[in-house]
Amino acid sequence: MSEATTAPPGPGGRPAKIGNTPALAGILILVTAIAFEALAVSTAMPVIARDLGGLREYGLAFSLFLTTSLFGMVAAGGWGDSRGARGPVTAGLVLFGAGTAVCALAPTFGVLLLGRLVAGAGGGLLVVSLYLVIGAVWPDHVRPRVFAWMSSAWVLPGLVGPVAAGAVAQHSSWRLVFALVLPVAVAAALLLRGPLMALPSPPRVSTKRAPRAPDGIVVAPRARLVAGGALALGALAAQWGTTALRPLPLLIAAVGVALVVGAGSRLLPAGVWRAARGLPAVVGVRGLYTACFTGAEAYLPLMLVSVAGFTPVMAGWALTGAAVSWALGSYLQGRPHLPLARHRLMAVAGVLVAVMIGSLTLPALGVLPFWSALVVWTFAGLGMGLGMTSTSVLVLSLAPDGAQGRSSSALQLSDALGSVIGISIGGALLALMHASSGSGGVFAVVFGVLAPLGLLAAFFGNRSRPAGSGTRAPERVA
Repeated sequence: MSEATTAPPGPGGRPAKIGNTPALAGILILVTAIAFEALAVSTAMPVIARDLGGLREYGLAFSLFLTTSLFGMVAAGGWGDSRGARGPVTAGLVLFGAGTAVCALAPTFGVLLLGRLVAGAGGGLLVVSLYLVIGAVWPDHVRPRVFAWMSSAWVLPGLVGPVAAGAVAQHSSWRLVFALVLPVAVAAALLLRGPLMALPSPPRVSTKRAPRAPDGIVVAPRARLVAGGALALGALAAQWGTTALRPLPLLIAAVGVALVVGAGSRLLPAGVWRAARGLPAVVGVRGLYTACFTGAEAYLPLMLVSVAGFTPVMAGWALTGAAVSWALGSYLQGRPHLPLARHRLMAVAGVLVAVMIGSLTLPALGVLPFWSALVVWTFAGLGMGLGMTSTSVLVLSLAPDGAQGRSSSALQLSDALGSVIGISIGGALLALMHASSGSGGVFAVVFGVLAPLGLLAAFFGNRSRPAGSGTRAPERVA
């Protein structure tokens, strides 16, 4: 990584201790549970869709989770700023746990989708509010070490989560994939209870409608909450309409797209839709990365299981390979003396992701053996590690003074919104070609349509340089 991960030395030259063990343990356990749930569900979903008859609505199981997480992310920011982190963390834990329990017990695919909606709202609240907990519990010089520990909490789920979930779904019951998350979330809640109760109340913040900040983002909590609700509602309408593929639903989908654009214009930097130079381009490219990659990731296990005849365990190895190579790409982008500016690295990453996802059409069409998809997907993960981490670095260096938190929130929103768009595109194509969904041709179309989004990310990555910067990038890889 490019950011330092060690704190300044404490007394006697020793590294400063993190301290507050219950809070740190609770956060790490909770992040591990969220990571396992995210990766494991991708592997188990082909079995779930087959058992509950949800192939036509397959993509909704992923995109609905992300849709309500959009609202949770926005709500947590305003709620936490005005009332502190205790409320959004508690609500997030309750919603995430309740939604996961509904999924574990779901008798139909429709009920499972309801559980995903509830769990997504909880996940969105937790993603943002845990940052507020860190800011309230630990001082500046210790936070880098806390974030380093949080990043490491994704490693074990990335290595074993997909394969373990495949084994559980194949040899026992896919319901255990959800059920196993619940005791872990309860343990995290018990550990966090004390630290949350000890948090001081923040100063009161006005919830009146306020003018936008210089970067074009609405800052008043109440106005952000309304915009977040409109964003989630618009994304939900667009997904449902494109899956139904009838005149009235398609009209509702068009209204949903308009809501997404309008609400997104209030929550994302001005100029993001046209990839204006500097920060807007970085935020926009982040969404293009996730639309391309996450959209393909949702349907790759389904292709390997339903068309290639892979077991869920074998399909899980594809996601594990990408998780490992993603970590490798994140490491490589932070190596010193790498002779690439950030905007060039983002372009290279976009091309790599696009080429790899486009290459998935070859095994889908029978040109290459299906096992080659595991190799291809591993290289796609490498590209995401290079590009996604670079957007995180750039958003901090390009954000206006005093707006790093707001800009980082916009980056997370773009991340989730891009995932919703990519998965929805795949779901619409799957619904349109449902009659032949047992053939690889359906998935070849899905991957072929998603791949150009990576090329757009490469093209707009060059616009991450602020206006007037000439040929120099705002920051070199270091």
